[in-house]
Amino acid sequence: MFSKTCEYAIRATLIIASETASGDRISLREIARKIHSPESFTAKILQKLAKDQIVLSNKGNGGGFFVSRDMLQKISLADIVKSIDGHAIFNACSLGLHDCSDDKPCPFHHQYKPIREQLKQALHNTSLEQLVCGVVDKHTFLKI
Repeated sequence: MFSKTCEYAIRATLIIASETASGDRISLREIARKIHSPESFTAKILQKLAKDQIVLSNKGNGGGFFVSRDMLQKISLADIVKSIDGHAIFNACSLGLHDCSDDKPCPFHHQYKPIREQLKQALHNTSLEQLVCGVVDKHTFLKI
């Protein structure tokens, strides 16, 4: 459903947000280690997330990556997905056809459209804060 890059981005953002909730910042090296990703690849992901203001970073002593506390509730899972994978998951044909629409449906269009809409709503209605609370409270699991 999500690209591998997007999966890494979601996990990295959750790790960064979890550290932020604890009052800490986290280094690129530590993020890469926790998501089991090469540093250079992780750096590219974080650069894109920072450009889209999903994560922030400070250099130097006491620096690292963090999420603005007031943004934890405002950033949705959809924001992360859009930053990395774009809008395709919200609009694209499940069979990858370019001309698929309500007027010219592919063979699976009518079965997939409600699922795509449910996914869109779930991504838009799930805040980073909700996900982090589950991890911090140990109601959900994020292997790190």
